[in-house]
Amino acid sequence: MPKISNTGKNMPESPIRKLVPFAEKAKSKGIEVFHLNIGQPDVKSPSCALEAVKNNTIEVLAYSNTDGSESYREKLANHYFAKSNIKLKAEDIIITTGGSEALLFALGSITDPGDEIIIPEPFYANYNGFSSSLSVKIIPITSKIENNFALPDIEDFETLITSKTKAILICNPGNPTGYCYSKEEIQQLAALVKKHDIFLIADEVYREFIYNKGAKHHSILGDFGLEEHGILIDSVSKRYSMCGARIGYLISRNKDVLTTAKKFAQARLSPPTYAQIASEAALDTPTSYFDEVIVEYKSRRNLLIEELNKIEGVKATKPMGAFYCMVELPVDDAEKFSQWLLEDFSDNNQTVMVAPAAGFYTTPGLGLNQVRIAYVLKKEDLKRSVELLKIALSKYKN
Repeated sequence: MPKISNTGKNMPESPIRKLVPFAEKAKSKGIEVFHLNIGQPDVKSPSCALEAVKNNTIEVLAYSNTDGSESYREKLANHYFAKSNIKLKAEDIIITTGGSEALLFALGSITDPGDEIIIPEPFYANYNGFSSSLSVKIIPITSKIENNFALPDIEDFETLITSKTKAILICNPGNPTGYCYSKEEIQQLAALVKKHDIFLIADEVYREFIYNKGAKHHSILGDFGLEEHGILIDSVSKRYSMCGARIGYLISRNKDVLTTAKKFAQARLSPPTYAQIASEAALDTPTSYFDEVIVEYKSRRNLLIEELNKIEGVKATKPMGAFYCMVELPVDDAEKFSQWLLEDFSDNNQTVMVAPAAGFYTTPGLGLNQVRIAYVLKKEDLKRSVELLKIALSKYKN
């Protein structure tokens, strides 16, 4: 019988999606499942983006340019300058099929099999998959729930750098932690990657979502001297509630990175045409849209934390941005508990689905009693979800 590759065998499952079959089975029994496991916003996509597709008169749905339509890249460059005073050119940008493809292009452009990238953990679980598919080794550096998952000491980063280290990868604000790095923390990272002549890759897909008073997102494209060392990953998925568009982009001022990434882009031909039309139009979304969304998410975050803190034995962080919260539960194995929620628990024909957090770590044994909660549901559903969690924990102990 033909054999499956070791690459395929070693490809990790997604902790966000691996329990979906259990959720579907619960639904088939008539149980309502509140999905706190995945960051699928429930806010409406901007009408300007949807109308741009509906009203388009394309007669031949042709390939776009390999690196994305020029009009979209020009508009993106202008948007960065108008929004953040960051100067870019259209040729600094490659449009990709989601932020996932942008990260794959970035890693493929700067690493060889056996090379290493350093990532603060817990981190977005699919970083494991991207790295595994390229035979790149993740070197984790652990941030802790006790200090809200702040950046670990920069000296600890430096001890991990070897001749195989090619980059440090951060998500800012963080998925799954919601932590937003300060200007001083980005400056420390910038100085470190320049000292060792490696790259700093920043996944900034949640940069619009900052909730703490006085907190601010600091892009690596800003005044940090990372012209040759910075690679930015971004996406329209969360910002505009357009996850299904599958449009992201890679930005760098390093010409060698862009030239190499473009070869990967050529191999997949082009990003989707209609989705680019929607994404380009989305740049015209009024500020009021984001103001309303941020107020709503902040309100949801506050409600979630308030309700979680009422449950004995539960420890919840207070995220500064994005829309995720890391939660420590009074259980030995959060994955078993998460599966039990779907297989064996319901209250008034309702249950809740969370993401076990061990999959957001690579250090064995970490995150076993933690889950990630995405607060993307309306507040009444969010409150009911925490109530279900409280009832479930009580029953699970017994």
